[in-house]
Amino acid sequence: MCLSAEVSFIAAAGLIPAGALSMRQAWRGDRRYLPLATLPLLFGLQQLAEGVVWVAGAGQNAELITSASLVYMFFSWLAWPVWIPVSTFTLEPARRKPYFLAFVIVGAMLGALQYVPYFAHADWLSTRFLSHVIIYEGTELLDFVGRREITYAIYISVVILPLLLSSVRGVRIFGLLAFGVLVTTYTFFAYAYVSVFCFGGALMSSYLVWMMFKGEGALQTQNGAEEQAS
Repeated sequence: MCLSAEVSFIAAAGLIPAGALSMRQAWRGDRRYLPLATLPLLFGLQQLAEGVVWVAGAGQNAELITSASLVYMFFSWLAWPVWIPVSTFTLEPARRKPYFLAFVIVGAMLGALQYVPYFAHADWLSTRFLSHVIIYEGTELLDFVGRREITYAIYISVVILPLLLSSVRGVRIFGLLAFGVLVTTYTFFAYAYVSVFCFGGALMSSYLVWMMFKGEGALQTQNGAEEQAS
């Protein structure tokens, strides 16, 4: 995100092992929490990719900038609109699952339409460096269908609404944090919203680590472990 390669690498160095520990906690207890527990690790991998973008930019390595930017945008366009709804879907009771499955399907369709064309049109994704921020911009497939604001409204709905509508209180709190990051990003960093929003998401995913060890996730995994033992 903003600031430097060092900041991105430090964020990755903290989130990847923390996410791995959260996944282990969920695996040993209530595995419905496993997709949610994976999010910090995924955010860490995205920050690692952005750290590589920073390094490649400093070295003016155009090929590496393109490759690392594609990895970064994979998370932005595909991972988040699919995996976040999946993370809420697995926690919902059967009667509510169809509603959350709809978010998963819409997110997958949107993400595929936005991300896959980068491989057919190399010039559609451009990466620009400012003093303390990276700007990912270019052409998007749905630009040919309608206004970009509509695309982003659908994206935000798919990523944020499943969290806010979750039946799990801790997930709703995470959704409120995500919404707060979104508002802050568009208010102060609209020119670099992709990078800033994802970095904010990476920071707030540390809440999920706390949730898995001290919050509702910890309670559920403990109960799950006790049930397995009995």
